[in-house]
Amino acid sequence: MTAGRYAIVREQGEATLAEVLARLAPADLVLVEGFKRDAHPKIDVRGADAEPMAIPEHNIVAIAADAEPADRTLPWFRRDDIAAIADFIAARRG
Repeated sequence: MTAGRYAIVREQGEATLAEVLARLAPADLVLVEGFKRDAHPKIDVRGADAEPMAIPEHNIVAIAADAEPADRTLPWFRRDDIAAIADFIAARRG
């Protein structure tokens, strides 16, 4: 937390992504974890033994994983390459 930024953690029942975004407005960029059934673009963050998400079904635009996926068809980043992932997100925002 800084004077210019803060996070809100709230335990409650299930909220929709639209409800969460409404509470954060006006935000230039919101990164969310979860909401995999919503249509927003997603980065599939995979552990070593994780099953990949279905790319078209979940609107996957990139993969972050410890090793390059064998079936790679999307941009891939190492999970700890924060600068490259941030650059990718910034470039997509245009």
